[in-house]
Amino acid sequence: MAPAGGGAAPGGALGGHVGRTRWLDTLTEAAAEAMPAPVRAYVEAGALEQVSLAEANAAWQRYRLAPHVLRDVTEVDTGTTVLGHRLATPIAVAPTAMQRAVHPQGERAMAAGAAAAGALHVVSSHAGFAWAEIDAGGPWWVQLYLTPDRSEVDDGVRAAVAAGASAVVLTVDTPVPGQKYAVSDLDWTGVDLSWHRTNFPPNDAHWAADLTPADIGRLAEVAGVPVVVKGVLRADDARRCVAAGAAAIWVSNHGGRQLDRSLPTALALPAVVSAVGGEAPVFVDGGIRSGLDALVALALGADAVFVGRPALRALAVAGEDGVRRLLTDLTTELVDAMRLSGAAGLASCRGLLAPA
Repeated sequence: MAPAGGGAAPGGALGGHVGRTRWLDTLTEAAAEAMPAPVRAYVEAGALEQVSLAEANAAWQRYRLAPHVLRDVTEVDTGTTVLGHRLATPIAVAPTAMQRAVHPQGERAMAAGAAAAGALHVVSSHAGFAWAEIDAGGPWWVQLYLTPDRSEVDDGVRAAVAAGASAVVLTVDTPVPGQKYAVSDLDWTGVDLSWHRTNFPPNDAHWAADLTPADIGRLAEVAGVPVVVKGVLRADDARRCVAAGAAAIWVSNHGGRQLDRSLPTALALPAVVSAVGGEAPVFVDGGIRSGLDALVALALGADAVFVGRPALRALAVAGEDGVRRLLTDLTTELVDAMRLSGAAGLASCRGLLAPA
């Protein structure tokens, strides 16, 4: 397949248009003004030289589409079913920490905005509100880092499921936190983080460095809901996860925040989809910034795409309304791109990529 990308229809700020500037493209600067400086630095940082961070969106833009013609696209349906949930859009919210530092309502506002857009969202294990305070009526999953003592997180996982989480997203690419030159622990002086990691014991980034496929099955038994494995970039690892009972594979390089110079997710996705072979859904995040990016991901075989930093920026700028606007605008761009590609539904997005 030949790696394409691009922009989308003009947008406007909440309450009006700003020339031909997409509202989504104004978020980085607007969020920088809305966030405290250390929070902004934390959100935007990538690991080490930030090579992976810089390559993320450009990798989606390398692909080229071969649109169909003479297809009826009067009505375009972006609806999909993901692990049993019917969603209005395949564009979802990835788990991110520091949401209460970004906006006072943090995960509550993120949940409400996603629900209003008919989208799935994933709550970070570092959430600043109790699970039961976050549920806004829409489908949600909980993200998890395992610790050396696996039982340490069991109660928090069970509590999330009791509060409505319908899947657990096990992050597997963080045996240690990736070093970030752009941020320092000293930057947080004077910032109240007393709410951090409300639902789990304090951890100080002490993650399990001894994860194995057996952890997938154990976690599924503890939670009683599907386990999604997040942080996979290799086909052989994807196969091992599926064989161990993973309900879905999430292609991610942690937003370029872990191993710098790791493969962009846009380039890792095709091999993972091929390796999984339809035995489990495949999701992807990393550099999705437009409906065209989402279309390319769907054409490559993704069943859903997730956005992280854009959702945090939208939250910082306009709270619940910002998150809803972000997801709605991206979905509208996806509809436009699908219509121009001759794809009336998500299944028709497969096979839209031009041959190499």
